[in-house]
Amino acid sequence: MKFDRTTPGHLAALLTIFIWGTTFISTKILLKDFQPIEILLFRFLLGAAALFLVCPRRMKGTSPKQELTLAAAGLCGICLYYLLENIALTYTMASNVGVILSVAPFLTAILTHWFLRGEEKLRLHFFLGFLVAIVGICLISFNGAQLAWNPKGDWLALLAAFVWACYSILTRKISAWGYPTVLITRRVFLYGILFMLPTLFFFDFRLGLERLTIPTNLVNLLFLGLGASALCFVTWNFAVKILGALKTSVYIYMVPVITVITSVLILHETITPLSGVGIGCTFVGLLLSEYKGKALSQPKQNMQV
Repeated sequence: MKFDRTTPGHLAALLTIFIWGTTFISTKILLKDFQPIEILLFRFLLGAAALFLVCPRRMKGTSPKQELTLAAAGLCGICLYYLLENIALTYTMASNVGVILSVAPFLTAILTHWFLRGEEKLRLHFFLGFLVAIVGICLISFNGAQLAWNPKGDWLALLAAFVWACYSILTRKISAWGYPTVLITRRVFLYGILFMLPTLFFFDFRLGLERLTIPTNLVNLLFLGLGASALCFVTWNFAVKILGALKTSVYIYMVPVITVITSVLILHETITPLSGVGIGCTFVGLLLSEYKGKALSQPKQNMQV
């Protein structure tokens, strides 16, 4: 990767995806004592508190329209995305959800083309990269698993991917306002938490703070709250600000790869030949998607494939 003004954005996206790719371990451990909605609320409360400590000053001067945009980002990226993902996991296999969520970059590309015209053009290399990456992710996710579709769970996962694409577009619009990324992320967190509160009545939520006296629970919740939430949403939003919604979103392809690698390192699982091929395809797909080729809108004879 050539070092230029976009390099910090690429590094921020890589750091974010590396941490997000390892969160499944912490979540899996916490699910023994916590409900999904409890993990979700606690991690973002911790994240918002951490961001306040890092930057206690208030975000001032926003207009009502800007506040509505921030609220929409909180609803999509913090509340709806994680709720839909968790509910989808109760109806269908994790491998299905992992593959379906990986279409988020494709949906982001479509929304970018519709709502951010002139900013990021759709390129043939992006679609080729998407197809190669999806093949790789399927090889990783369905390796040794029985392929079984559940319409309800799979559609919920697809809706979650669409919601994340909406969050990416909103984040790109918000980043153009010029406010510090930490302040923007904290405000989005707060809106997400507010939207999350009514859902507590529909799920088996209980405060149960005594569960945090168990060191394993406390450490993993701190990791999710401080690392995967406070740090990662700041770095992700920073990456979107530098690279744009489309280029940042393709790093999502790497989540299953990081998951497999951490499974080997932490859970001592093995990488099968199919998984190895899948990892390779995913890397190639990411590189193709990030390649600066000719835009699709240009004449065919000028297109480089």
